Amino acid sequence: MTLPTEPIGSIPRPGYLIDGLGAFAAGRIDAAALAELESRALADTLSRFEETGSPVVSDGEQGKPSFATYPLAGLTALAPDGVVIPFADGHTRQLPRLTAGPFRYATHADEYLTRAKALTDKPVKQAVIAASAISLIYPADGIDGYPQEQFVADLVNEAEADIRRSLDAGAHAVQIDFTEGRLSLKLDPSGGLLRQFVELNNAVLQRFTAEERAKIGVHTCPGGDQDSVHSLDVDYADLLPELFRLEAGNFYVQLASEADPARALQVIADHLRADQRIFVGVIDPIDPRVETPEEVRDRVLTAAKYLPADRLGTCDDCGFSPFADDTSTSRDIAFAKIRARVEGTRLAAEAL
Repeated sequence: MTLPTEPIGSIPRPGYLIDGLGAFAAGRIDAAALAELESRALADTLSRFEETGSPVVSDGEQGKPSFATYPLAGLTALAPDGVVIPFADGHTRQLPRLTAGPFRYATHADEYLTRAKALTDKPVKQAVIAASAISLIYPADGIDGYPQEQFVADLVNEAEADIRRSLDAGAHAVQIDFTEGRLSLKLDPSGGLLRQFVELNNAVLQRFTAEERAKIGVHTCPGGDQDSVHSLDVDYADLLPELFRLEAGNFYVQLASEADPARALQVIADHLRADQRIFVGVIDPIDPRVETPEEVRDRVLTAAKYLPADRLGTCDDCGFSPFADDTSTSRDIAFAKIRARVEGTRLAAEAL
């Protein structure tokens, strides 16, 4: 048998691209010069992906400012003082705040996909941000002349378009990043916020056919930025039952860095629907040590004790550099870990 294996998202940007992003922000280079650096990084990323033997590749988010904010790049109706996301090591990330409507995406993910597909013959996966994450840019005190109900309606339309455009452009799979799911339980232990997030994301997913949803997946993890996380201390058992209410065909679940993966696997087994496939995380991007293929194999075989092998796949726990300026992991280590995932998955498939 074979087991599918897919990357999650971001690959650390090369130094010249990080320098270029800083130069662009400071006005020292123009957009055309930055685009050249992004294209160079993209070509190198795809080449190195292919060298790992990965059956599915991605653009590594080389051109995204972050996994969460790419749709907002270029919008003017934004203020910098939005929701703050705290990480365990004390650092924070801050979302922008919407100041006026109507809300529209300035950038859609298929733009990244199209550039990647032009440079490789491998199947290309595309990551998109969940509508629930973007919903956090609407201010708690509202916007004059633009009620929240209209914002949500606009957001659902835009999130649907983001996914549909990537499917239409030939994405092998579309992955919805839903890292705020676990974080929501830290912000609201009652689970009310999580249920709101699930309902909002389902309002998007329910616009797709069953055949289309088979190519759409949801990724969950406790965040990963600068070797820290935002919600690893939240009990997975409180998240996972709600997660599988999402009308998606695939789920990419962080497990390699989980303290008790067997417990999480049992919860998954108890709530997994017959039409859903699980990609278990077998690589920890925050751990500087490169896992061996044998470790990956053993993690897969553990998962196979709980989950049907014909609905099992593997992935990384998280992207390696979800924010463009995160240099905590090198490109060499990231690709070495991906190679271990690919080889370890092959070994597990042979054993199964």
